[in-house]
Parts: sequence; C-alpha cells; structure tokens
Amino acid sequence: MSSLITYFQGAISVAAVLLFLYASQDIAENLSPQGCRMSYMNPLYIPQTQFNTTWTPLAKRYSLVLYREDQWERELHGGTPVLFIPGNAGSSGQVRSIASSATRQFYSRPNVPAYEAWTRNMKALDFFAADFNEDLSAFHGPTLQAQTEYCTRAIAYILSLYPRNTSIIILGHSMGGIVGTSLLPSKDIAAVITMSTPHTLPPARFDQRVDEIYASNREILLHDPTPILSLCGGAMDMMIPSESCILPPLAKVLHMPYRQTVFTSALEGAWTGVGHREMVWCHQVRWRVARAALELSMANSPVERRVILDKWLRDGHTLPPAEKTDVSGGFSISEDDLKILSSGERLFLTEPRGSQIYLLPVSKQERIVLFVSQGSVPPVSPQKPNSLQVSVARCLGSTSSLQCNTLRPLVHKLVPNPIPGNIFPVPQQGTDESEGVVVFEADVILESNSEAQWVAVNIERAGGDGWVVGGFVSADRIIDDVSIKGTTGMLFGGTTVMLSESAALRTSVRFPKLSSSALLVYRVIPLLTDDSSCKDQPLFPPLLVHTSHSSETHYFPLTTHPPRRILLHTHGSAPYAYSNSGHSEGFELVIYSVINGCSMQLRGFELRIDWTATLGRLPTRYFTTIVCWAIGIVSIIVFGAWRSGENDSIPCVPPVSRSLREFAERKLLKFMLASYLLSLLPLPDYLFLGMKGEWLYAPIAPLLLLIASGLVCLSWMLLVALMWPVGKISHLFSARQRENIISARRSTLISMCFIFGLIFFFIPWQVAYLCCWFIHLQSCASDILVMQESVSPISTAIPLLSRDEYPSRDRGGCEQPSRNKHLISNSHHRAHLLLLMTWLLPLAAPVLVVWVRTLVTAGLSTPFDGDHFFFNVAPFMILVDFASWTSKPLLQKHSDEKYLPVSWSLWLIAVIAFFVGPRKTYHVFDVARLAIGALVIVRVGPQYWGGNSWRDYSPRPRP
Repeated sequence: MSSLITYFQGAISVAAVLLFLYASQDIAENLSPQGCRMSYMNPLYIPQTQFNTTWTPLAKRYSLVLYREDQWERELHGGTPVLFIPGNAGSSGQVRSIASSATRQFYSRPNVPAYEAWTRNMKALDFFAADFNEDLSAFHGPTLQAQTEYCTRAIAYILSLYPRNTSIIILGHSMGGIVGTSLLPSKDIAAVITMSTPHTLPPARFDQRVDEIYASNREILLHDPTPILSLCGGAMDMMIPSESCILPPLAKVLHMPYRQTVFTSALEGAWTGVGHREMVWCHQVRWRVARAALELSMANSPVERRVILDKWLRDGHTLPPAEKTDVSGGFSISEDDLKILSSGERLFLTEPRGSQIYLLPVSKQERIVLFVSQGSVPPVSPQKPNSLQVSVARCLGSTSSLQCNTLRPLVHKLVPNPIPGNIFPVPQQGTDESEGVVVFEADVILESNSEAQWVAVNIERAGGDGWVVGGFVSADRIIDDVSIKGTTGMLFGGTTVMLSESAALRTSVRFPKLSSSALLVYRVIPLLTDDSSCKDQPLFPPLLVHTSHSSETHYFPLTTHPPRRILLHTHGSAPYAYSNSGHSEGFELVIYSVINGCSMQLRGFELRIDWTATLGRLPTRYFTTIVCWAIGIVSIIVFGAWRSGENDSIPCVPPVSRSLREFAERKLLKFMLASYLLSLLPLPDYLFLGMKGEWLYAPIAPLLLLIASGLVCLSWMLLVALMWPVGKISHLFSARQRENIISARRSTLISMCFIFGLIFFFIPWQVAYLCCWFIHLQSCASDILVMQESVSPISTAIPLLSRDEYPSRDRGGCEQPSRNKHLISNSHHRAHLLLLMTWLLPLAAPVLVVWVRTLVTAGLSTPFDGDHFFFNVAPFMILVDFASWTSKPLLQKHSDEKYLPVSWSLWLIAVIAFFVGPRKTYHVFDVARLAIGALVIVRVGPQYWGGNSWRDYSPRPRP
C-alpha cells in the first residue's frame, strides 16, 4: 500500500505537468498569436580588433563587431554610434535585422541617402554589437557585472572614434537591457531602448548578486534622466513573464525621467504578440526601432528624445506630442464651405473628395467619435497615408460668425482594421500599417451660455480614397456586475451582455467586480445576427479593444471566419512582480464598429473563464515555487525521520519510502489546508503565493503543494532506479567493507583541503557540490549491498518474543536484532540526506552550467568571478564523508540539545522555502547550508576530528 500511495502521487504530478505544458502550447496559437513578417538583410561584420586588452582585460573573453549592410555603406564611422547588447545566450549577430532596416531607411539605394535623410541632415547609424560568446548571463550576477564592465569600456572605445560630445544610443535585448540600464548614469548615453527585458523580476532567481544588480537598476530607473523605453512581447514571450518587462511606475513629480513601456500588441502598426527571440527580427517592430534610432541621432535634449520615442513607438496610451498643449484659433471657416448636419445625424463619407467643413450640432454633453481610413488626423496617421487630412474643432456662435478652437482628444490613436474573413493577425504576415484607421474621441461639454455650439470636422485634400465616419455617442458605460456575484459567478458559468445599439460607433462595457490578473484568462463569445441580405462588407466590422493595463492593449475582431477563440488577458497584476501588482479588480471593454447599413450586427457577447488558457499561465510564474516548495516538503520529511530516533539509545530511522507514505497519509492534507488558509492572508507580494491574499487564487497553493509532493515521490523513485546500477558497478570495483575504510580519514582530509584550494583559486563551489552529490549517491547505492548482507537470515536461534515485545513496523523497519539496527538506521539517514541534496541541486546547477559554458567558450583566458567561498559546500562535504565511513550511529543528539535540538533547523529550511524561496530562491540554499553546518558542528565535529562521540553507542537493555 505504501508504494501505491507514492506511485499515485507521482502519477498526479506527471499528469499535472503534462496538462500545464499542453495549456502553455495553446498560448502561442490562441492567447496572443504572432503575425510577424520576416526580415531580410545582407550582413557584414567587421571585428574591432583595436579594442583589445589595452582597453580592458575582458577583451580576451568578449569581442566587439561593427555591422555593415554589405554593398550599401562605405564609411565605417561616419554616422551616429549605436551599441547593441545581446541577452542570455544571445549573439552579436542579432543586431543585423534592426541595423539592416536602419540602413535601408537611410539609403534609397546603395551609398545614396534618401531624399528625406539628406534634406533633414539626418545621420546614418553605425551599429556596434557586443559578442559575449552566448554567455548565460541570466543565471549569474558576476557574469552580468563582467558584461557591464566590458560595455562601459566599449562605449569609451567607440566614442573615441567620433568627434567630442558625441552620444551613443543603447539597444538591449533580454538581459542585455539589464546590462544597458546598468551602464547608467552616463552623460555619453542618449537613450536606452530595451526589447523583451525583464526589468522588475529576474527570470532566474538563483543568485543573490543578480538581485543586487536589479536593486541598483531600480534606483537608476527611478532617478536617472536618460530616456528609457521598454518593448514587451506579451503572452507570446514564453521565456519571461511580460509583467516583469513593465518598467516600475514613477511618482508623479516634476521633471520625472522618461519611462515608457510599450506592448507590441498595442504598438501602432504592429498589433501582434511577439516572441522573445522574434523581437529583434519581427519586421513590424524592427523598422520602428530603427526609425526611432535614426530620429534620435538628430535630437539634442531629453525632451526632444522623448517626443521622438513617443512618435515612432506609440501604443495609443499617450496623446501625440502636438496635442499636449491647448491650440487656440482652430481653422478659419468660410460660410460657403460649411455643410450643416441635422441633430443626431452622423457624418458618413465613403469616397470623400476635395475640401469641406461639416458642422455637427451639440445638444447635450456627449462624446464625439471619428474614424478616418487611409488618411490622417494630425499628427496620427498610417505610415504612408493618402492626401486626406481631417481636423476637429469646437465652435460657438452662428454659422456666419463662428469662433472655433481645436478640440483636445481623450483618445487619439491608430487601430487595426482587420480584413473580414481573415485571421488576425495573419500568421507570418501580420497586418499592414496602411490598413490602420485613426480613431479620434473627445468629450464635448455643453456650455451654459445661449450661443449655438458645434463640432466642426474639417476635411482637406480628399482624393476619393478612404472614408470618414463620425458622430456623437453616449459617454456612459454599460455596467455589468455579473449578477452581483463577481468572479465567483464566472467560476461556474459566465455572463451575457446584450448591446442595445449594435451599430453604435463606440460602446463601452465595464466589469467592476471581475478580477484582472495575469493568472486569469477570459473568453469572449460574440453573438451575431447574420442575414442573407448582407451583401456589402461593413467599413469597420466590430472590433473589441481590451485595455488591460496602462501600457497594454489587445485588439480582437468579432466577426472572424472561421471563428477564433477571443481570449482576454493582462500582465498588470501578477505574482512576485511587486512593482506592478496592485488592485486587480475590474476591467473595461470597448467595441468600435461602422456597420454601413449591413444587416450583420453584434447583438452582444458572452464572457466566461477559459480554463485551458488560465492553466497555461501558471507554469512560467510558479516553476520556482514548485521547486522551493518541494525542498520544503523534503526538509519536513527528513526532520520527521531524523527525529524518530533521537531520544533512543539505539536510533531507528525509517526508510525514505515509509517517510513519504507517512507524509502523504498524515500530513499532506493538513499542509494543503494550511497553505490555502495562508493564501488568504494579505502577505506582501514577494512572499508565499505572491497574490497578496486574493481569495480567488488561494486554491493554487494546495494544487502546487500536491504537485510538489508528487514530484518528491517521483524523484525518489528515479533515485532508487539510478542507485541500483550504480551500486552494482561500485561493487565490481570495490569489494571492501565499509568498516575497512575508516583508516582513510587522514588522506580524505588532505584531499578535502586540496578541493578547498581548487575552489578558492579556480573552480566554483557548485562543482564541488555536484561531486559531493555523486559521491553520496554512490555511497547510498553501496548501501543496497550492505543492507542485503545485514538482513540475511541468522543461523543461530533467538528466543521467541511476544507480539508486544516484537519491534513494531511503525518503528521504521528496524526489525533486525539490535546489533544491526544502527547500520540500517545509518543507511536510512544517508538516503534521506541524498533526497535533500538532490532537491538542493537545482539551486546550485545554474551557476555550474554557466561555469561550464564559460570554460568551453572562453577557456582559461579570464578567471570565473565569484562563487569561490568554499564554506558554502564544506558542511555537505564533511557530512557526506563522515556518513560514508562511520560505523557508529549517525547524527546522534548531543546532551546540550535538550531544549533546542539542532535538527529543528530543518524546519527553518522549510519556512524559508515556502515563504521566501519563490521570490528569492538563493536564500533556500543559504539556509540549508547553515542548517547542515549546524548539524556538522554539533553532532559530527568531535567524531570527525578523531575525538569521542557525544554519546557512546550502548544498547539499552530490554526490561
């Protein structure tokens, strides 16, 4: 029965992991589909050999290249310098897409600047790129520091090639954006543009020094005046949760630095999710980044640079720079040019020509909504608009003497106009920016004076292309309280919203009681009426706009055929992202539509939770949580096993399988209930589940605990399967008994001191920990043979014992005579230690992988910084070595531990693993090292150095 329980737990965990993986794969196809056009280039990389060790010793490890579009450019250093910094495992070759686009925008043909470039005295861009040999910088703080130091010297070298007072533009991808931010403050850096950079939450939280770099960058982001813009790919980015890409909010103070976060789903002209690696080559993104860099080359102040960034990397959340000040005077109006519409009539022009001014009478406080296709409402337009230009003003007085002022908008942006019948965005193609429609919204307040009031729409230079539609709509929202049940009602059903005016230009629906979190995904099901009399396609089919965050917007056509799942998600409130997680209640949906008399109408829509997509949001956000909680579970199991024999003269530690069964039968349900209750507490968002006590997400805690406990059972099964062949192989090469190895302690101490020396001068301590784990695995595998010998049938007769006198199975399986009990108990001790060390291994492995990667790519050219503190691994080495040769009871309790046994330090590991570990994983290993160190000092020290044990082994006689 015991094995069945562990097998069942392991099967549940495997099934849950497979379900999560399946749900995650659904994200790329439905949650945030990608529609990126491929980019092409003719790359030529010129190594900067003069940037050598005279500039920095790191030149032996890293290199610098200059990109040139082959046969398009002659000059090497004639433009504005740009430094591209790749990310984790990134390459300098990733610069080619953006650099090629900048070259082809500056030159109309090879070596011939475009007309716009030379008439505006625009400079070309010289793209330099750092090559870090694809270092794994996300896992290792000293590697990030080395890259920052190298880039600092690279900037000094690059600027030495240019005239004085030349500034450089920084482009950083992924962790390269962290390096780019670390270069500040610097008077030599004009602006920083990061792409898919996790600014607020490290993607791998195994190294405290990475957290220290993030803390330093947080101060830079809050105070340094250099403009910084962060581009985020959204849910399509499967490598980092995009809530960590959002720059931390700034206090509303005077002269606050420019910090802007732009999601590609909202980026005007892109309107698509973009994957992590695709961010540097997605055409709709790369040409805008290149154009912004070209324009930045002509800016001379932070104000000019922020205007440029807002213009070329717009997401519609910020009003265009020209609209930030009141403009009086408007436009002059001649009575001959006027066309007055009746009250309630809408402006509807399908093929406008010439110039005309339309007056819409204002009868009450309303909102004017205007759509312009293939034209512009300055300064917003598609990239290449037609000559059609529209402006809007508010006028007072009679038609013969109008006084007009330019109307300040509330919304002024470019939105997509998906082609009916096509998937949006089109895979591998996306939506062309020329298909965008300019949306202009403004509230019109009815003045108390008696003068007539109008909204004037001025149409100029119309050539028959495009269309213009506008009119007044109610500024009120449809409020849906979801039957007053909030999100609870959504858990077991959904809600239906019926629209009273399906053909309205704009409809707003507010859900004040629904949760808006990165963990929850809703599905919208449109309710359409389709009549066969609908022959003409609508000018602007219903478009759903979901603005889930101040930087994030998603667009969904509601009449796509074949129908596609419409999934609403956000990156605003999320676990452990303390800079963004706040109140997550409520969200709003806006529907734009121009039906054009077609009978196809949107009657309403259904809203429900999409459970598949919701499950797909959990793995990337709770992966480290599961690992840390598994370590906490193992610590509790080991504590229970080791404490079982502390009060007996002859210790009796149960086998690991029995410890796992007892945890599953007696403790698991209690811990799951406790985890649920703890999730309801308003803990800070960097502790435990990271959701600040939101009740809706409390069930995630017992689910993760169940998965973690099952993975612990599964890991022990794998260890048992691994130990069997290891034990057989060890037996072939060593036939000595364990007692015969005692005399090797002196040579072992010499070897250990040699290893400490290697750690101090050369290898990281994680290498020694891995070797220590292998040695202990071999020791535990050898126990299989020792146990077989110790439990072999005894030839001599023993007195019969009554049932009450015979050792109980609950005592841990030590049913052998007393002379073998301590051997069995020691074997179980070592097995529990192996399980604990196995789950601590993932916390040490990332830095080990970084060291191996650095050794392969850079060789011995530079030392591996950090991780040479050998005391981090010394307790494990001493304990493993002692456990491998001692013939006395292992880890016996000292007499001074009457009130506070040192074994309780295992509970400290569990507490840190459950509460602090998910956000600061490195603390778990630190506490584990201290706990094992305390055990070694108190219980192993005198015996290990050749002294007497704390308590001689003497069996207690039976009464």
